[in-house]
Amino acid sequence: MGTRTGRPPRLSRAQILATAHRIIETHGMEALTMRRLATELGATPMAVYHHVRDKDQLLLLLLDEAASGLARPDLSGTPRERLMAASLALRDTLARVPWIIEVLTADDLFAPAAMWYPEAVIDAAMAGGLALDDAVRAYRTIWYYTAGEIMVHASAARRRNSNARTTFRDDFFAHIDAGVMPRLAAVADRWADLTEADTYESGLRALIDGLLATTDPPAPDRAA
Repeated sequence: MGTRTGRPPRLSRAQILATAHRIIETHGMEALTMRRLATELGATPMAVYHHVRDKDQLLLLLLDEAASGLARPDLSGTPRERLMAASLALRDTLARVPWIIEVLTADDLFAPAAMWYPEAVIDAAMAGGLALDDAVRAYRTIWYYTAGEIMVHASAARRRNSNARTTFRDDFFAHIDAGVMPRLAAVADRWADLTEADTYESGLRALIDGLLATTDPPAPDRAA
């Protein structure tokens, strides 16, 4: 009997999303194009467009997929505790898929399923005494800090994993002039460990304390 031939298997949206995710994880966001996606799937671009209108819709679907795994923390504590809990939950989720930050920082694509996060942060900030507009600004400040922390750590990890040789940083700190930069020279042998440590939570706490500081009631007059 001869080999049976016929139409190739039909694509599914799940296959398309899984392949798009693999391309991004392996090669980076810039490598994801509709043409490359079709090639990886062994299909024509038109077959992909039958399921996904364009790259923006593809990214929205990927965002929704990631948002579906975003666990909502307990937000029943004080305003500070609520701000910490919401931000830590978001950071922990996005740190597993840092490529999403590239999409979200463009500011015009987002997952509706994840919009509980700005809602929770703004509500907690208002409960902490901020006016609505200031609460929105507080949310943006916390988001910038969170997104920046994830991007920096992800970028550094990729570079370390792809480059085993001595880096420019290693060479710089090995030959630093203590007479010119005494503070950096004092920590030269520990610079990598100090700067790669996870300081997100302590930094977030300081940031939130600063954002809400102007709303705190004045301390009682002990002399009274």
